[in-house]
Amino acid sequence: MPKMNILNTQAQVVGELDLDDEVFGAEVKPHLHWEMVRNQLANRRQGTHSTKTRSTVHGTTRKTYKQKGSGNARHGSRKAPIFVHGGIAHGPHPRDYSYTMPRQARRAALCSALSLRFANGELIVVDAMAMALPKTKEAAATLARLGASNALIVTRNEEGALHKSIRNLPSAKYIRAEGVNVYDVLKYDRLVLTVDGVKALEERLA
Repeated sequence: MPKMNILNTQAQVVGELDLDDEVFGAEVKPHLHWEMVRNQLANRRQGTHSTKTRSTVHGTTRKTYKQKGSGNARHGSRKAPIFVHGGIAHGPHPRDYSYTMPRQARRAALCSALSLRFANGELIVVDAMAMALPKTKEAAATLARLGASNALIVTRNEEGALHKSIRNLPSAKYIRAEGVNVYDVLKYDRLVLTVDGVKALEERLA
């Protein structure tokens, strides 16, 4: 069973924690990371892009010039795609890009990402990260002491002051354990979990 040192906000070791082998010791599967990130980014797309075809573009419907005798090719509309300001042929139209992945694949991908962070020594477990008041400078100093300036911070319950402190840092993000996802785990260099956050992830995935 994997073990992790528990640190306090001063980066001092205050205990040890056993990690669930199914969650933090799973086989690392990079192809599942790719599949899950692709799925997440696709689901974020609004799909509101649109172009006008020759039937919807604004323009005259009068025949461009007479059918014969002008020496030009035969055309019936200035709205044809070959003309400037004409319609767009085969252009994008509103569509839904979202799709779902099997639940077991989603779970396996997240366990794989968490295991990758643990295997690479990029997982940090702290006893608590609660703050009395929102202080971005204090939050940045704490992360710097932990060696996690670029990090995803995870707790079990909503920590309002911590959330407000972290959201102004361009290289860090705060999220509750129930919202942890593969994209965010892989995006940041470090993963900072509170002890309660670890237990919440294990309850969710084990």
